[in-house]
Order: sequence, then structure tokens, then C-alpha cells
Amino acid sequence: MKGAAILLGAILMASSSQNGARAGETLASLDAAQHTQSLVDRASQDWLSSEWRSYAARFVTPDGRVVDNANGGISHSEGQGYGMLLAVKAGDAASFETLWRWTARTLAVRKDHLLAWKWDPAVKAVTDTNNATDGDILVAWALAEAAKRFHRPDYREAAVVLARAVGSHAILPTPLGPVLKPGLTGFGASEQPDGPVVNLSYWVFPAFASLAALAPEFDWAAVRHSGLALIQASRFGTLGVPSEWEGLASGAPRPAANFPAAFGYNAIRIPLYLAFDGGADTRIALEPFAAPWGQTASTTQLLQAHEVPVTVPLAQPGYDLVMATARCVSAGTAVPPEMINARSDLYYPETLRLLSVIAIQERVSACL
Repeated sequence: MKGAAILLGAILMASSSQNGARAGETLASLDAAQHTQSLVDRASQDWLSSEWRSYAARFVTPDGRVVDNANGGISHSEGQGYGMLLAVKAGDAASFETLWRWTARTLAVRKDHLLAWKWDPAVKAVTDTNNATDGDILVAWALAEAAKRFHRPDYREAAVVLARAVGSHAILPTPLGPVLKPGLTGFGASEQPDGPVVNLSYWVFPAFASLAALAPEFDWAAVRHSGLALIQASRFGTLGVPSEWEGLASGAPRPAANFPAAFGYNAIRIPLYLAFDGGADTRIALEPFAAPWGQTASTTQLLQAHEVPVTVPLAQPGYDLVMATARCVSAGTAVPPEMINARSDLYYPETLRLLSVIAIQERVSACL
């Protein structure tokens, strides 16, 4: 309500030269506008709380494990981070605690304080101790948000530990600027023929302000800047979108040699994170995504029309809502109402749907 407070101050100053009746009418109008906004905010929160309860019932176990039901029912640090973020945005302190306790108890097995990325229900154990840097960032961001909303300093302490671990181990200096390693092993210059290899969807742009507050000894602004530069330089095919994985050995991003040159379930998050950030520079970076998607509401149809390879079909409504959000933030195109409530029965596109709505609510509510 900062803008409303500034407006109220201006009204009070102006009222000194007006008659009391006119000032009273103005203040009454402002009160009505604030009341309307309060009702809108409450309705948005109620909607999100209801959607979160449905999401948790389908994808979260009673002990706090987020289930990737399109991927063998595994759980991973990314999913735990998403679940924790949705819980705090919905104001569900109890579920957040349950999610965090499962994450800390099960995935925090590394000595460097990063999280193991994969837990398999078939063996009821971590089956890959490599980290996933985006999962680490998501969990740290969610902890920081929960610390503020639920008044839990212990959450902030945990977030600081994780943010410092990401800063210490996952940031790699390169001639193109500091980049994020997707994981600590498997992607370096000595491990890939065109390494280092990066995944541009691992730049969780709306989280960088929290990371900077948690671990200010690291240059998160430079990491953010390099991510934006790489996104704008990473264009392949007639659609001009980034490939899932990019090799940096040539001095410029190129589709990585040992990975499919495709736009898929990883890359679809790039426009979501840009839109969620809401900065002027991220809006500029969104423009190449928003313009072609303005031709159709279907992500799948557009990719097929431009013969862009995909790693998995992007036919779920959550994917289309991501691109509609990108169009709205970049060009002011309203989001079709039917997209907001189009649920999916799969964990990942349903997660992207809810994150897209949260991004709209927090950054550009006029899109709704």
C-alpha cells in the first residue's frame, strides 16, 4: 500500500486549500478504493489458499514429500522448493513446516550444505547425491519468505546456510560473467566437451533479492546480469528461443553438445521467472518470448509450427498460462480467464500454473 500512502499524503496537502466538504469527499473516495483493493487482495488470497489445498491433496504426502507423478513418483529438491514456496504464499504455516522438515531430514545429506537432488520411493532413499542448484535456490527463497511471513528466525538461519552454500560452490566465474553450475558435478569444462554447460532456467530471478539479503558477500547482481545476457544471446531455430542446455566453451552460448537441442520442460520456466521478477530489464528480456506467443494460445501448436524440438510434450494448460503471463507482463495482453482455473493432473504443469498466478497477483494484477 505504499502508493496509496503517498497518494493519501498528497490529498491531505491539497486539502488545506480546499473546503472541508471537498476534502472529505476525496478521502471517502480513497477509503472506498482502499476497501475495494482490500477485498480484491482477500479474494486472491482465498483463491490461492483453496488451490493450494487441492494441490497439496494431490501431490504432497502427509509427511511432506512433494511427488512428481509424471516421473516415477520421485521427489526432488526442486519440487520441495516449489511446494514450500506455494505453502508460504498460501499462508499455510503447518504445511510449510512439514515440507521443510522432510526436506531437511531427507535431502540435507551433503557436507557442503547443498541438497541432494533426488529421492526415489522405490528404494526409499536418496539415489543421486548431486545437487540441483535451482532446487537449492528455491528452498532458500521459500525459507526466507516463510521467515518473514511466519515470524520464524530459524527459517532465516537455515536460508542463510543454504544461500551461502550456493554462493560458495555453485557460482562459476567465466569470461561471460559469473554463471550458475546446474550441479556441482557433471557440467564443468573438464566434464563436457563444450563445458561449462548451463541451464538458463536455473536462474530463478525473483529469488535473487532474497539471496542478496541472505548472503551479501556474494555478487548476486552480477549473477543476475550474466543470466539475462545469456538468455538474450541464446537463440536457436526460427523461433529464437534458448535451448534447454547451453555450452559456453566457444565464448558464446550454443546448444550443448551432449544434450538435445530442444525447448522443453526446463526452458518453459525462463519466461515465468522473468515475468515473476518484474524488473525493467527482465521485461526487456521477455519480449522475444512474448511476441511469437501472441500468435496463439497453445504452446504446443507454436513449437510445432516452428519445428522446435521439445524434450517432452508441452500440452498441459499450465504451460500455456506461463506464456500468457509472459505476454501480459511484456505487452499488457490480458490473460484469458479460462487459463487461470484450468487445472492439470500432473505435478509440474500444475506447479507452473499456480506460480504464474502468483506472479500476476504480485507483479501485474491488471492481467487478471
